[in-house]
Amino acid sequence: MRAAIYFAPPSASLLGQAAARWLGRDAFTGAPAREADPRIDAIVKDPARYGFHATLKAPFRLAEGRTLAALEDALHAFASARQGFVMPALALARLGQFFALVPERANAAIQALEGDVLRHFEPFRAPLTPSEIEKRRPHRLTPRQRELLDRWGYPHVLDEFRFHMTLTGPVAFAEFPWVEAMLSARFASFTGRPLAVEALALFVEPEPGAPFAVHSTHPLKIHSLAETA
Repeated sequence: MRAAIYFAPPSASLLGQAAARWLGRDAFTGAPAREADPRIDAIVKDPARYGFHATLKAPFRLAEGRTLAALEDALHAFASARQGFVMPALALARLGQFFALVPERANAAIQALEGDVLRHFEPFRAPLTPSEIEKRRPHRLTPRQRELLDRWGYPHVLDEFRFHMTLTGPVAFAEFPWVEAMLSARFASFTGRPLAVEALALFVEPEPGAPFAVHSTHPLKIHSLAETA
């Protein structure tokens, strides 16, 4: 079993529903969210397995002596003590060969949250095995990313972190135009608009290769999100 700490829009939210329909799967319920479409299914296979989210602490095995219940309790306490906030307007972006929703501009609040989540829950993470390290293709990482992988179990953290909610796996160059056009149309209602960060989600992969599912959600402390925009 592996656990992960993500930001995920609520299942009932318009963004959550739109993303589930695009990916074909709702990680909150585990249910299919649309009819099969081979052309789309081929490019969403990977993000559909993980569920629509932005990574705050990448999937990890629990350290010896740690339990999922204890992790859940710790996440609840952590979230209830932190202030919610609003992200800048979202944009559709191509990051290498995949597409994602990202903030139009940098946001200090989400960068700080990622760093705090990373550090706070590090005691729950078991060290990487040699095979887990190899899966991260360390030979392709920069020296800084390799340093972060060795220290935190994931290379895209802290100064290498970029908030993104993945919409596709790798897309062939020839398919960029139709994929971008389809995503632009499907997510037009959400790009150019801010995104409230109101809760953290604990995702679980019950066994290797199984779909990740939302185990529980934990609201952040909310006073007035408008004040934190």
